[in-house]
Amino acid sequence: MLEAFKKHIEDSFPELLDSHFIIACSGGLDSTVLVELCHQANLNFSVAHCNFTLRGTASDGDEAFVRDYAKKIEKEFFITHFDTLGYVNQHKVSVQMAARELRYAWFDQLLKENDGAYLLTAHHANDNVETFIINLSRGTGIDGLTGIPAKINDIRRPLLPFTRQELESFALKLNMQWREDASNADAKYLRNKIRLEIIPKLNELHPTFSDNFKNTLNYLQQTESIASAYLKKFKEELFVDKDGRFEIEIAKLKELHPLSTYLHGLFKEYGFKEMDNLEVLLDGLSGKQLTSSSHVLVKNRDVLILTSNKESKSEAQEYRITEEEVPLNLPLSLKFSVVPERYDNTDTAIFVQKNTLKYPLIVRKWKTGDYFYPIGLNRKKKLSKFFKDEKVDVLSKEETWLLCSEGQIIWVIGMRADHRFRVADSTQEILKIEFT
Repeated sequence: MLEAFKKHIEDSFPELLDSHFIIACSGGLDSTVLVELCHQANLNFSVAHCNFTLRGTASDGDEAFVRDYAKKIEKEFFITHFDTLGYVNQHKVSVQMAARELRYAWFDQLLKENDGAYLLTAHHANDNVETFIINLSRGTGIDGLTGIPAKINDIRRPLLPFTRQELESFALKLNMQWREDASNADAKYLRNKIRLEIIPKLNELHPTFSDNFKNTLNYLQQTESIASAYLKKFKEELFVDKDGRFEIEIAKLKELHPLSTYLHGLFKEYGFKEMDNLEVLLDGLSGKQLTSSSHVLVKNRDVLILTSNKESKSEAQEYRITEEEVPLNLPLSLKFSVVPERYDNTDTAIFVQKNTLKYPLIVRKWKTGDYFYPIGLNRKKKLSKFFKDEKVDVLSKEETWLLCSEGQIIWVIGMRADHRFRVADSTQEILKIEFT
């Protein structure tokens, strides 16, 4: 197996040949074999172990085993301890989910502290089968049936082509020791139930099930790769970048068949997974929106606008500008200067009578009930009506800032100045206000 592993590294993970990496080692068979294979392949790595403090002396025994093993092969050892049950109670998640979130957060920290390193985990072929069956039972698209990714960001999984039986055979030939976690034999956990009960039955039904599954997974991965390449090209044409956000024509989306499949492929990476809600949005009223954990999708007349949550969140602060200085923490850059004459206002610069301003000026977001006197109109107009007439979408309204003086709007920044502060023939001092 060592030669097959070395060739697999050379062919599929050449970046590991000349780079330092960290192996996540629990002390169990899989991760201990991964450490030994990398050691025998003369690769440059460290060992990391998480003590979840869930099994008392057994957890401490796992830690001591991995520590001693790393010392034996003269490798740097990283260790951390978690209050896993405390995390479960605080975040209301399962023990398995808590352990996953805790360890990957720590792994991220280790990678940041060891710049340029990779993290190796010991997922193998049997884990792929289990994940496939779990996703199949829950309902998934083709992306959920392609198995565990061998590479994602800084994580590498070089044991995926090898079965647990191959790993165990390798370990037994070398008389290796490893730690057994009693919870792995508890069939109350879904993954264990699949491992202990379902997969043995599949092997009974077909003696070559493992090899057949590898082939099937390979075909599915190739099919998914083709579909992803097509969707990527299609998305480049459909998703139009407008100042850091995407606009998508609804009419073009509605031409796609099967619509729900296309919607899943186009929007899944942004956290939108309920296709029924997406289809309803296409026919919804302008302003209707969907929110995922990372993005907002808004219908604006005949287009969908896609932006990140961070960009779409309105800020509650008000910023004060004194006559002496403009603060550095403004959400946009403003510059005030006295000039000898006025020119036409633009989106990025306006000219006002200096003596009409009452300091401190306020920069803030708009709110319901706001009104101003748009320059050139010389009559009162609600901002909500102004935005509607200017065809400003929901997200852009949320990101619009106002410059105000004693409650009066001087400038809807980037759009329109107020008539009350305009430069008149009798104006003595002209103030130019610019923003970038």
